[in-house]
Amino acid sequence: MASVRELKRRIKSVKNISQVTRAMQMIAASRMRRAQEQALASRPYAAKAWELLTHFASQGNGNVGQLHPLLAKRDVVKNVGIILITADKGLAGGYNGNVIRTVTRYMRENNHEDAGLITVGRKGRDFMIRFGRKVVAEFTDLPPRPSSLDIAPIARIALDSFLSGEYDEVQLAYTEFINTLTQTPTIRPLLPIQPGKFQSRVMSEYMSGTQPMMNAPYIYEPSDPSVLLDSILPNLTELQIYQAYLEARASEESARMVAMRNATENAKELIGDLTLTYNKLRQDAITKEMLDIAGGAEALAKAK
Repeated sequence: MASVRELKRRIKSVKNISQVTRAMQMIAASRMRRAQEQALASRPYAAKAWELLTHFASQGNGNVGQLHPLLAKRDVVKNVGIILITADKGLAGGYNGNVIRTVTRYMRENNHEDAGLITVGRKGRDFMIRFGRKVVAEFTDLPPRPSSLDIAPIARIALDSFLSGEYDEVQLAYTEFINTLTQTPTIRPLLPIQPGKFQSRVMSEYMSGTQPMMNAPYIYEPSDPSVLLDSILPNLTELQIYQAYLEARASEESARMVAMRNATENAKELIGDLTLTYNKLRQDAITKEMLDIAGGAEALAKAK
């Protein structure tokens, strides 16, 4: 059993750790609010952009693949690219591990062990490199509030790889923000773009509550579909990656806040247990000393 001095040292150490986790919880809570606001604010724009694409593609009489190469679905899927969005830092509970497990399971079950990975965040990059996966590009230290310039290089690599035929499909793996306590690892198709139902639980629920565009004729300028799609589709691809990154950021900070709150509560509980044990040992030591004094006094009295 630990001594009184060791228990006192452990109590002090756990108190210091609880102060750190409490501070990290407060910082994560502040960042979480900003990340949530940004993710929620951009959802209407992402939903309306997708709805516009669906309406425009419906003008092609079902032959969307002939309208633009980014809409063309390959007959045989051999090579797959995956954009994996994780965090640069840990201490976020199971946030990083959950999305990484989702991707590795997808690669194993679909025989895509050699898929090319475009990693966003150190945690995903380090894991994939450690286990010998094919990391073709990596992006780290993206700002908490990214702009289109920060996301454009990621989208450009995905677009160029798909158009050149290097990849037959490009998947997007990230964590969807549901609420502060719930974040869902998600992997969904990014390229080729398939107009129709949005391959996202959050966005699908959001779009189901909005009024769809009416099936009335619209006049587009310019009227040439190829010119329109050359501009719309790359921007839509970039927008999906941008929205996914915002969802992942909100999920990361929410998971980190909850993890630090749980760590703080566990530290307080541990301090209570250690303090109780410390008081018992201290009381036992005091009782033993009192018995020794009483025994010594009695021995002296008999000696006289």
